[in-house]
Amino acid sequence: MGEKKMDLTKLKTEINKFAEDRDWDQFHSVKNLSMALNVESAELMEIFQWLTEEQSNKVGSDPKLLGKVEDEVADVFVYLLRIVSKTNIDLEQAVLNKLKKNAEKYPIDKSKGNAKKYTDL
Repeated sequence: MGEKKMDLTKLKTEINKFAEDRDWDQFHSVKNLSMALNVESAELMEIFQWLTEEQSNKVGSDPKLLGKVEDEVADVFVYLLRIVSKTNIDLEQAVLNKLKKNAEKYPIDKSKGNAKKYTDL
């Protein structure tokens, strides 16, 4: 089964329209959006806070818990896309650039199977 392709342009348009229809753009400074992103990330972490590693990896088999995770992941992504829209960041290129930087910091021969930070390799 193939992975469904995400249309970021469509999502950004829908998210921006949602905010514009409610006159929320006045509240959505990049500073405020970054704070909201952090709050939503914390809400995602809260779901997993008291789960074991094994329980956390089985979230996909618990529809109720998975629904909560989906909601928080969506909130995080919405705020991220608002930041991307407000700053004119090319998200695809930013990710590719970061992967290249990470590949240089974490060469396979030193980092494969190793969770150490690049400064400790």
